[in-house]
Amino acid sequence: MAVSVRLDPLMEKEVELSAKRQGITKTQFIIAALERALGRKDPYKLLLEVKGETALQPQAKQWQETYGGEGAELYDTEQSRQTMIAKLRAKHGLSAD
Repeated sequence: MAVSVRLDPLMEKEVELSAKRQGITKTQFIIAALERALGRKDPYKLLLEVKGETALQPQAKQWQETYGGEGAELYDTEQSRQTMIAKLRAKHGLSAD
């Protein structure tokens, strides 16, 4: 079934650019957005399904150790942020003010 939708030019351009970034057509982008809005595609549910399937694989324990699981040390975002700021300041010759 064909459906025609009118978008303002700014929104249409935004849809076009977002679709292009994802490497899909505008139609595919709009269909995916509608599926999420209608509850047909739930990213969280998909994540849980993939985790469940992955846990059944023979290599699951090795993957968890390699790529980090619940026992892995948490990523310190604030420390990483401060380190990045310090590097950028040094690179551009800015003081730490």
